[in-house]
Amino acid sequence: MAQGCLTRHDFNVLEKIKDPESNPLAAVIVDSTLPKDPNVTDAAVYKRVAQKERETVMAMQQLEMQLAGLKPATGADPIQEYRQCVLELGQLVSEYPRYASVRNNRAQALRRLYGDTMMLSGHRDSRALIQAADDAEKSKAAVTTLSDLDEAIMLLTPRALFASISPQAGKTLSLAHTQRATVYHMTAKSIQFDSTAGVAGRKEATWTKIDFEEAASRDFALGGRYGNEIARGLAVSTNPTAKLCGQMVHEAMKKEYGPAFAA
Repeated sequence: MAQGCLTRHDFNVLEKIKDPESNPLAAVIVDSTLPKDPNVTDAAVYKRVAQKERETVMAMQQLEMQLAGLKPATGADPIQEYRQCVLELGQLVSEYPRYASVRNNRAQALRRLYGDTMMLSGHRDSRALIQAADDAEKSKAAVTTLSDLDEAIMLLTPRALFASISPQAGKTLSLAHTQRATVYHMTAKSIQFDSTAGVAGRKEATWTKIDFEEAASRDFALGGRYGNEIARGLAVSTNPTAKLCGQMVHEAMKKEYGPAFAA
């Protein structure tokens, strides 16, 4: 049989099969002239709150260096200092509830403290800083984390498909989607098929393993859409339907085109 070759149209069709939600026409329009945050448009206010946020984030970065052994310890308990940083971010959330970046950073700090499987009862995440937290404490942290990410995404998502977004808002939106996707993905990997998440009052409380997998894939796709290339790649690899479909297409193309396709 004569060897075939794939055209650009063929590749586009294959990509659409792997990721049915992809739409090359729906590219994000970035406009650097827009306010950095669409909900904090006063430049002086934005500068003030962003500076407070930056100071707390830098403090957490210093703590990470201590924990990694790259900087001498100060004598204080770094985990307690990390908790204090979370409280400071929480104060900023209270003062500026529509400033999305601080919510995204608080969610990241809580993930560091309690791990990405914090909504699962009885599960221990070896990467979490706090290993002795009980299920109630972890559940509370999980609700705050997911609520922060939900709110950050709601605040920054453009209201229309072709609406513009600032580079700063786009980056925060990408990070928020990617963070939520990571929590969902790690939960899907650890949850038992007959288990549920311990986040009473939230939609995730009734989700199954497949629900978490599909939600993770959607959020990775949106994280990729707003600029995170790693999230873009993970969107397909974590989608259970896309993985199965991709395997079927790959096998079919190998049979049709032989070694040329495999190469």
